[in-house]
Amino acid sequence: MQHRHRIAARGSQRGVTLVVGMIMLVLITLVVLASFHLGRNNLQIVGNAQQRNDALTSAQQTIEAAVNSPLLTSSPASIFPTPCPGWPANTLCYDVNGDGTDDVVAQITPTPTCVKSQVIPLTSLSLTDPYDQTCRTQQPQSCFGQGGACNDSSCANSLWDIRAVAQNLAPNGTSAAIQGPTGVVNQGIAKRVGTNEIATSCP
Repeated sequence: MQHRHRIAARGSQRGVTLVVGMIMLVLITLVVLASFHLGRNNLQIVGNAQQRNDALTSAQQTIEAAVNSPLLTSSPASIFPTPCPGWPANTLCYDVNGDGTDDVVAQITPTPTCVKSQVIPLTSLSLTDPYDQTCRTQQPQSCFGQGGACNDSSCANSLWDIRAVAQNLAPNGTSAAIQGPTGVVNQGIAKRVGTNEIATSCP
């Protein structure tokens, strides 16, 4: 009789061990799946942050290219002679990962506007600065002893408002990707212009 009870007890213990083993296997599987999803989500977060940084960097580079272009003040609607292929004026494309294919497009939009301008007086220019010497004009005899416009140089300081928007490129290269971050940079910049440009570029 006791022998039979011992056999039954061993059988029940084996059944409990099987159930416990199955539960542990399910728990381990759940932990592995949770770790996988967490790692994938972290990778996506890092990737999105990198893409956003690339977009902001491209937008900033586009603004710097616009500031360095002589066409900013004379032709603000068409600053770059060779815009991004398949895109309108004032756009530049960038290959951020170095694979030979453009990844980001940045556009100056809307057209840069001149906020204000002020003619530089001759007294504010330095005689030793070559950059200032180009702004000095030969004054006619009628200006001797006179003030007003006769004391003005041929240059003016102007303040411009520029905004650049950068987005990931779609595989076709001629449209923006449906998904992906957008980098927007607004910047006010000062630029010296000729007084003859004020009437057209900065009224």
